[in-house]
Amino acid sequence: MASTLEQKFQEIKNSKEQLEQRVQERTRELSAANRELRAQVSERQRVAEALQQSEALSRAQAQKLEKALHELQLTQTQLIQTEKMSSLGQLVAGVAHEINNPVNFIYGNIIHAKDYTQDLLKLVQAYQQQYPHPTPTIQAQIEAMELDFITEDLVKLLDSMQVGVQRIHDIVKSLRNFSRLDEAEMKEVDIHEGIDSTLMILKSRLQAPSPDKGRKHPGIKVIKEYGELPLVECYPGKLNQVFMNILVNAIDAIASGLFAVTNANDALEQLKVEGLEDNIQPINLQPATPWIRIRTDVVEDNWVVIRIADNGIGITEELSSKMFDPFFTTKLVGQGTGLGLSISYQIVVERHGGKLECISKPQQGAEFMIKIPRRQSSLLPRLNPVESSE
Repeated sequence: MASTLEQKFQEIKNSKEQLEQRVQERTRELSAANRELRAQVSERQRVAEALQQSEALSRAQAQKLEKALHELQLTQTQLIQTEKMSSLGQLVAGVAHEINNPVNFIYGNIIHAKDYTQDLLKLVQAYQQQYPHPTPTIQAQIEAMELDFITEDLVKLLDSMQVGVQRIHDIVKSLRNFSRLDEAEMKEVDIHEGIDSTLMILKSRLQAPSPDKGRKHPGIKVIKEYGELPLVECYPGKLNQVFMNILVNAIDAIASGLFAVTNANDALEQLKVEGLEDNIQPINLQPATPWIRIRTDVVEDNWVVIRIADNGIGITEELSSKMFDPFFTTKLVGQGTGLGLSISYQIVVERHGGKLECISKPQQGAEFMIKIPRRQSSLLPRLNPVESSE
């Protein structure tokens, strides 16, 4: 019996050892599986992180490509626009030159023609005094040709011709001044001359349209409040382009307000400027008069400010914040490229180290403020006097 018990204990001991051995083996297997699982989890985490990094990199690259494409499109459009302006400038200068020669010829001859006419009229008058009773044949011819009327009208006719030729001469001068092809580099110029030349070119749009145009408005009054400006060092042709863009926008804004309702008088009453600082309705005009006011002044000794205000329809603050963005426009398709003010901003801020801002509210008009240094050399001692407009 003792032998049997010992045998049983031995079997139990063997079973225990086998069980412990199996437990150890299973523990090793579980540890190995756990290590493998951890490795797989780590690998998956690494792959997930790598995928996230790859996606982030792809998004960043896509954004860079999109930005580069946008900049490329903008640069291409601006180059095309610049080339157009250059070609237009060359065309304008060429046409102005070709017109200027015959105009000078006509203008010079009209002066002599007026002198000759006066001499001939004096001769006719002397003849009539010496021979008050001409022969019947001559008397009949005098009555047939209405000599008295011709004597009075001929002087008026020559005067009107001289005025017309002078008008052509002024237009040609304005075209040549506006194009400024021979002044691509920095040059000291009279800012007022550039503004006046731009206004001369836009004169037809400022005047009241003829009745056959369908739409009517009383014409836009231009108010010049020029200060005593010195010669300003700038790119004349580029700055004239800025004046053109802003003035065209002002004309379009006034036209939009005028034509937004059927009754032009009601529309004009709505266009009164109220509340904008330094942009008050001129006291010498009726409230219903559409106007553009241009003020110039010297500030801080070395800075020139040009303010161009209008009592047009104005725009909201939200749209105003996008005004200088490339390709942004509130005009209908085909009526604007959205580059005029963007290019103007670059010309003023980047090319001249200046500042271009706009204050506007719906139905309360707008005012553009151009601020440029009197001399570009005045920028050198200063780190960055220009604040970017938003």
